[in-house]
Amino acid sequence: MAEIKLNRVDQGQTKIKNVPIAVTPEGFWCCPSPVVFQKSLKTQNSLNKPKPSSPPPPQKTSAQKKTVTASERRQAAAPSRLAMSDDQQCTGSERPPAGTPVATERAPRPKVESLPRKVAIEFGEAGTSDAKVVLLGKQGFCVKLSVHKDVLTEKSSFFAEKLSEQSGLSSLQINDCDDVEIYVETVGLMYCKDMKQRLMKQSVSRTLRILKVAEFLGFSSCIQSCLEYLEAVPWVGEEEEEKVVSTVLRLQGEGIGINPVLKRVSSDISNVPKDTLSHIIELVLKSNEERGRREMKSVVLKLLRENNSTPSHAGSADICIDTINKSCQSCLDSLLSLFKQAAEPGFANKPSDHREPIVKRIALEADNLSWLVEILIDKQAADEFAVMWANQQELAVLHGKLPVVCRYHISCISGKLYVGIGRGGLLPSKETRQLLLQTWLQPLMDDYSWLHHACRSFDRKAVEEGIGRTILTLPLEDQQSILLSWLGSFLKAGDNCPNLQRAFEVWWRRTFIRPHMEGQGNVIADSSATSKEQVL
Repeated sequence: MAEIKLNRVDQGQTKIKNVPIAVTPEGFWCCPSPVVFQKSLKTQNSLNKPKPSSPPPPQKTSAQKKTVTASERRQAAAPSRLAMSDDQQCTGSERPPAGTPVATERAPRPKVESLPRKVAIEFGEAGTSDAKVVLLGKQGFCVKLSVHKDVLTEKSSFFAEKLSEQSGLSSLQINDCDDVEIYVETVGLMYCKDMKQRLMKQSVSRTLRILKVAEFLGFSSCIQSCLEYLEAVPWVGEEEEEKVVSTVLRLQGEGIGINPVLKRVSSDISNVPKDTLSHIIELVLKSNEERGRREMKSVVLKLLRENNSTPSHAGSADICIDTINKSCQSCLDSLLSLFKQAAEPGFANKPSDHREPIVKRIALEADNLSWLVEILIDKQAADEFAVMWANQQELAVLHGKLPVVCRYHISCISGKLYVGIGRGGLLPSKETRQLLLQTWLQPLMDDYSWLHHACRSFDRKAVEEGIGRTILTLPLEDQQSILLSWLGSFLKAGDNCPNLQRAFEVWWRRTFIRPHMEGQGNVIADSSATSKEQVL
């Protein structure tokens, strides 16, 4: 970054030494440190403020007049390291004579359009530069840099090539600079001994801009410092991460070591290890802390859903499904063992400290299994589990022997499968659908009141619609058998039984109305054919 040194301080101005400068897109040259810049402005404004009106001063003597005139001449002749010229200076028009009276009132603040558009900056020791670099920005800036050939040729392959084409070349012009501010800062970094320390004061987005210019100029040491900075600094948000990765990937084919940066987002292993996913699922399933387990189940389910939407998820899909199916089988084995313990004679009469751990474990294993089933349904891979669940006749028999407070959690699993079938999320065979309803519909109806009032995640309307649609996928005779059995339960339990009236109406129309309509259609078709024959 360039440094500005003002050799002489004009009367009524603030002295600023070694202040780095930068240009903003709006066209203002300012200090990147707002504190330094604001302090300077405050001091300068306080000095330039018009003083309260006072009686006119006494007339100056001839000696005083001479002193003021000499001071003005010295100010006009004083050179400035930072030449910020207005429109008259840019066009080379004459300056007003030194003796012109100066207005005592404060001049109005210039508008953006009238601000200086040409800037001259000198690097290194005063008066030692031996080359000029002119930057022409797209915003209308013209920046002249006084630089040193040996510094530029040592640091930049771009400048080394351009300056070597003509040995006597003392001026180089770069047109259409997209980011004049960053060009100036990058040239200034060529004079810095510790670029990493400079970059620590920058943001990630600004460092990416510097990296882009450094790549164009062939400033390899700056590129390396930018990469080291990007590897160490935190990236805020996915958008910033995408910008860093896309910018760094452009350097891949240029022999620059970008792997340390990219290792944040990619691994040397092409596929996610099977053991890692199994370990994550196992940690979640075995957690006994309710809040942490619930939150992590939600997070993992969300991330797996995001993975489903990416084109590359197919490679790891089989690993994920195989892992989840094995976890499902483990949960089923655990549930069966717990149900056997809870179904033992006298279990209800045992002390609560013996009963409650088993009841809690049943609820935990059922919740785990329900979560795994939801993942499989999202992945449209729950058909295999539907077969496993439909064949749990022993578990269903034990279900009827347990108090409802111990068993109702597993009916949530049946409800998820019915909802999945009703929405087309899984397509088990006709035999599997029949077995699911035959094995688990009655237990679900027995637990329905508890599910509705004690299970927060239970969606009554969705389950009722899912059960009805599942029934209607069966042959008409099976629909009739299941719905007539349901009707007997519904007329006894009312709201404590699933309401399958919509499925019942569809079955009714299929059974009683459609055959009659089809028969009428056949009669009409036959009579029309007879009439045509008579006409012929």
